[in-house]
Amino acid sequence: MADFRPELVEDAVRRLGASRAGMREANKRWQAMQRAPGFPSGARRYAAVLGPPEAEQARRIGDLACTARQWALPLWPGLRFEVLVGPGGAELNAWLVRAPGTPAPVPRTLEELTPWSCVVADVGAAFPPAVPREGSAPTRFRLDFTAPDAGGRPRACTADFTWGLLQEVRPA
Repeated sequence: MADFRPELVEDAVRRLGASRAGMREANKRWQAMQRAPGFPSGARRYAAVLGPPEAEQARRIGDLACTARQWALPLWPGLRFEVLVGPGGAELNAWLVRAPGTPAPVPRTLEELTPWSCVVADVGAAFPPAVPREGSAPTRFRLDFTAPDAGGRPRACTADFTWGLLQEVRPA
């Protein structure tokens, strides 16, 4: 997320009581684990790092039976890190989602879409019909949508998300 919002990442590092060196070391360990021959593949790798999920629930996407596994994260108490697992343990998606029972923001204008304020589902629900698009990397996602600006004029936009969390909104 630091390539989109370095100032928010710096603030988050401070709030978590970490240092830049600690953040780099954690990323280095994560990258090494992912490439290690014995490290679990697919969705099992998240449990190896985060521990057992806080919640698991069956979910259907069309004809596909899946399992949604969720973990609480200290930085975002109103969100959960969710891994959608398909047949055979295949990771289908991994991103931040709204925690059960946590009210979602209801942005009405583009100006209300501030970085880290919404997840993909929040923006999609606020400005239908949002059109999902592939992002620029595996942890990235995009939505194309139309929303009013502060003056009430509809504007076509693209929202960029990292791990499902809003990073920026720009004109389409």
